[in-house]
Amino acid sequence: MAISVIIPVYNAEESIEKCLDSIKNQTWKREFEIIVINDGSTDRSREILENYQRNNPEMPIQLVHQENGGVSKARNAGLKIAKGDYIALLDSDDEWLPEKTERQLKYLENPDFGVDFITSLWNDEKVSFPYKIDVDNGLVTIILKKLLLKITGQTSTAIFKRKILENTGYFDEQQKYSEDANFWMRISENNSMFLLPEKLVIAGNGKKSFGFSGLSANLKEMEKGIQKNILEMYRDKRINLLEYLFYFVISKFKYFVRPIRAKL
Repeated sequence: MAISVIIPVYNAEESIEKCLDSIKNQTWKREFEIIVINDGSTDRSREILENYQRNNPEMPIQLVHQENGGVSKARNAGLKIAKGDYIALLDSDDEWLPEKTERQLKYLENPDFGVDFITSLWNDEKVSFPYKIDVDNGLVTIILKKLLLKITGQTSTAIFKRKILENTGYFDEQQKYSEDANFWMRISENNSMFLLPEKLVIAGNGKKSFGFSGLSANLKEMEKGIQKNILEMYRDKRINLLEYLFYFVISKFKYFVRPIRAKL
C-alpha cells in the first residue's frame, strides 16, 4: 500500500527542506510516492528541490515544474498523476510529526472503522463544538453541517483513499480562498470522514491560522470563499433555504469577530 504525497511549492526556499525531511522521518516505513509541484517559484525553490532530490536518492521524489497557477491548480496537477492507494496532502511550509502517517493508516487500513478520509489536529488546535470525540472509536466524525459551522482538518493533516478522487473530483481551481473547505464539503457527500484527535502536524511554523500569514491573513477574501461554499451547498441541494440563511448569518458574525480574536 503506497501513499502519494502531494506538495505544492511556491517560493518556499526557507521551509521546503524541513517539509521533505518530515516525510523522510516518518515511522511508517512502507512506500511513499512524493509529488512536488513547483508552481512557478521565483526564489531558490527549484534549485533546493533539485539538490534535495539528488542528495536523497532513496526518496521517490517526482518534480513537476509549471507556470504559476495557484495552489489548487498545483495540487490538482499532482493528484492527476498520483498512483498511490492513499493520497496525503502536505503544504511546503508545514511538517508532519514522525508518527503521523502510521497513526492515521491504522484507521484507514482497518475496515472495522469504515474510514475513507482522516485528518488530525495541528498546532494548538483543540476539539470543540460542534465536534466531539466518539467514546467508542476515539475519533471525531466530520459531516457537512458541522463543516458549515466550523471547518476542521487543516490541509496538511489530510490522508484519504484513492476512491475519493473518483467520486468527488478535484479542487476548484477558480477558488483562491477556503478551497480546501470546499473540497472537504464535496467529499462529505459520498465518503465517511473523521478527525483523529491527536496533534500530528506543525503548520506555518506554529503560527495562528487567521490574521498572521499566508492566504488566510486576507480575511475579506477568505469570507468570500466561505460564502461561496455555503451557496454552492445550497445550489447542490445539500442544505435547504433556511439552513443556507442560518449558515450565512453565522459566517458573517464570525467574519466580524475574527480580527478581534487574531489580536488576542
